[in-house]
Amino acid sequence: MATEEVNVSTVEDPIEMIEPSFNQTQVQPQLDFNFTEGLRALMRQDPDVIMVGEIRDLATADMAVQAALTGHLVFSTLHTNDAPSAITRLMELGVPPYLINATLLGVLAQRLVRTLCKQCRERDREADPQVLADLIRPWKLSGGYRAYRPVGCVECRMTGFRGRIGLYELLTISEALKGQIHGAPSIDALRRQAVKDGMRPLRLAGVLRAAEGITTLEEVIAATPPLEP
Repeated sequence: MATEEVNVSTVEDPIEMIEPSFNQTQVQPQLDFNFTEGLRALMRQDPDVIMVGEIRDLATADMAVQAALTGHLVFSTLHTNDAPSAITRLMELGVPPYLINATLLGVLAQRLVRTLCKQCRERDREADPQVLADLIRPWKLSGGYRAYRPVGCVECRMTGFRGRIGLYELLTISEALKGQIHGAPSIDALRRQAVKDGMRPLRLAGVLRAAEGITTLEEVIAATPPLEP
């Protein structure tokens, strides 16, 4: 994304990875240099793409919205349970619905789950496919269900798990969803509309991984919110 023609600038807390092609800035609370002030400073440097480490308050949200309204591509993070909750979180911070509709392109939610150790995992012959079917109703799996369970070996330090994998939920802002946002809807209404628009919920993404034998249903259930009926 960052090229000689594209200026990518960030405000982070802290800077966890050095990216030579980015213009990176770390907040300094002791100097009253927070995300809001960092954004304000970046706007004077003619950036094309802006990444704000986190939107924690209305002041930062306002600056991010203003940056988006003036033609900048803005990335940031919010602490929420799922992708639709990011919309209600912005409303709770005080961002008007019409500004959310004017600036928000999409939301990507993620959860990490432990992956089964391939050296020692075993097929779970007692796993009930109906349990999986109940978890993802009204969706259905097109393939089979290969349930595995953790065992433990030297390779995974007797835990049965080795590494982690991301589960993702992508919400894109459709015209129908904009209509919902304008009416200040409940989170359930937003979630239902997002699913109608094609969003695959976190729980479904996790169950698909469990069905492939990559993780377990227990891991998925612990890490993802339940599907709405």
